[in-house]
Amino acid sequence: MHDMFDYRHLQWETKDSNEKYRCRVFEVHDTRAVSPDGREGTFTVIHAPDWAIVVPMIDDGTTRKFVMVRQWRHGSNELSIEFPGGVIEPGEKPEDAAARELFEETGWKAGSLRLLASMSPNPAIMANRVHVFAAKDLVQNGNQELDEDEYVDVELIPENTVRAGMGRAPYVHALMATALALYYRPESGE
Repeated sequence: MHDMFDYRHLQWETKDSNEKYRCRVFEVHDTRAVSPDGREGTFTVIHAPDWAIVVPMIDDGTTRKFVMVRQWRHGSNELSIEFPGGVIEPGEKPEDAAARELFEETGWKAGSLRLLASMSPNPAIMANRVHVFAAKDLVQNGNQELDEDEYVDVELIPENTVRAGMGRAPYVHALMATALALYYRPESGE
């Protein structure tokens, strides 16, 4: 029987990590680790920059709409409607990345950003984190400033449409479902 707050019996000790592949968006490493009972194993770990996702809501008192982007996703080979977001640049704070990505992808700026959570997108194989923010008091303040390989349409989508559609095409990105669930999670202390 283990102490209910002592989890050392579950922890592996990393011995080394060797890069096996590198591309523009991630690296793949073979990580050698030793189990709690002394057995050694090699595990594949993806190293990528952290990401920021921002859930921007426009509420004019009568209707509530999310500012979302529609874009092509090469992995799934289909269009996807998503909340704005992207890679956090080296030295950039997650909240600054969220504000930057919101503006670059949509031309909207947030009056306020609130961190909803910082999570591991897939802790079994990925070493990075995703930081999810809620944005409100939005102001359209310009045009998109897209990267060279970004083709993105901005859409204002009613809240009920997004909630009803999440998990079905074109709302197929699992991290967007996570962001939406976090958006509706009750805040602690309120």
